[in-house]
Amino acid sequence: MSEIPHGHLKRRQSTTARFRWAVASRTAAALFGGYLVAYASAALLTVVLPMSRINRAVTASLLSFVVWTAVAIWVFAARSAWRGWWTLLVAGAVMMVLAMTWRDYGMRP
Repeated sequence: MSEIPHGHLKRRQSTTARFRWAVASRTAAALFGGYLVAYASAALLTVVLPMSRINRAVTASLLSFVVWTAVAIWVFAARSAWRGWWTLLVAGAVMMVLAMTWRDYGMRP
C-alpha cells in the first residue's frame, strides 16, 4: 500500500483553491462585466440604430441579452481571468464613451 506524500497533498489543495478562485473570478466577470458590456452596448445601439426611437430602444434592449450571453461565453473561453476582466472593462468603457459622445448626434425619429 503506497501513501501519498504530505507535500503532494498540500500542492493539490493549493491548486484546487487557485482553480476555485479563478472560476469565481470568471463568474463575477461574466455577471458584472457582462452587465457592463450589455448596458453599454444597449446605450450605444440606442444612439446609432437608424430606426424610430421606440424601435431603437426595444431592439437595443433585446440585443443586450445576446451580448451578455456572448460575453459570458467569452469570459470562460478566455485564456485567463485577468484577460477576461480587462477586456470587458475596456470594451464597456469604450462603448459608454461613444454612446455619451454621440448622444446629441444620434439618430432622430
